[in-house]
This record gives sequence, structure tokens and C-alpha cells, in this order.
Amino acid sequence: MTIHLHKGDLPDGLDFGTSVAVDSETMGLRLGRDPLCVVQLSAGDGNAHLVQLDRETYEAPNLKRLLTSPEVLKIFHFGRFDIAMFALHLGVTTSPVYCTKIASKLARTYTDRHGLKDVTRELLSIDISKAQQSSDWGQANLTPDQQAYAASDVLNLHALKARLDAMLEREGRMDLAKACFDFLPVRAQLDLAGWEDADIFAHA
Repeated sequence: MTIHLHKGDLPDGLDFGTSVAVDSETMGLRLGRDPLCVVQLSAGDGNAHLVQLDRETYEAPNLKRLLTSPEVLKIFHFGRFDIAMFALHLGVTTSPVYCTKIASKLARTYTDRHGLKDVTRELLSIDISKAQQSSDWGQANLTPDQQAYAASDVLNLHALKARLDAMLEREGRMDLAKACFDFLPVRAQLDLAGWEDADIFAHA
């Protein structure tokens, strides 16, 4: 594993190919209260790129260009939160997207354990540590442990997607999954608009 830490933005000329794994680290899980601090990316090649954002400006044109590129699929695990954070702080609509958590819930109906750690352990036989999940991501200098944790969240998403795609195809649920992925940016906008806790499709 190789980790590249970038201050403010991705460097010019960095090519992730046709799909990139994406995750983010924030100061908490409350939209509108907790700032976006770090965005991590991987092309699935064993390299992770961490962008430590300038929270004064959030000027990151190369990162924003990648997140909005129609030619590059963005792979998340629980993309709903990251996509909303990117819309709020970076001012972009992230698309097209794929979410391994949604894929897991549609494919792995024999379990209720769909966290990244559980899915990665079962499908890839890899144990990832979540020890740094609740740490200070707003500090000026990220620790080596923080960097390793952030990288671990994106390094396996391409492999997970491949395994989950096979299961979705086998169960005849790929079209349903794709429709859910397409809806994710809209779901994020609903969260930002105040409907994060409401099921607008419910009868009541």
C-alpha cells in the first residue's frame, strides 16, 4: 500500500481511469454542523490519495472535476453521506456513483451486517481496522495511523464491487441496484433540504 497525501487538491494530471473509490473524513456525522476535512481516493491499484482540504476556501478544482466527470464511476460505501458533504462543502453533484453498502443490502439478504468492515471480512477475507474512525480529522497534520485508516476505506472498494456485482447479477437485482445508485444524489439533496430522517415514500 502506498499513501499519497495532498494538501488542498489533487495534483494536475493524476489519472484514476474509468472508476475511482471515494470516501471522506469529517469532524462528525451531522450535515451542516460538521465540516468536511479529508477526501480519499483509489483507482484500485494499491495506491491511496488523500486530499486534506483547505476548509477556509474548499478550492479544489481537480478534485471537483473528478467527482463530476461523467466518464468516471465513483465507488462509495454509504455514498449518501459523502455525496451530501461534497454538495454542501464543495458545491458539486457527484455522479455517476456506485454504493457498496446499497449493493450489499440488496445482495446479502441473509445478514444485517453491511458495515464496510463486515462486508470486507466476509467477501474478501480482509480485516480492516476502524480504530481511527472517531479521531480529530481537522488537525493540521494527520498522523500515520489516520492516513492508514483513511486509505483502508478505499483500497478494497473495487474488489468489493466486483464480488457484489456477481451476487447482484446472480440474484437478478442489478437493474434495481443501478436505479438506487442513480437516485443517490437526489437522496443527498433531500438530506440537505431537511428530509434526512423522513421516509417520503411512506404512507403516513
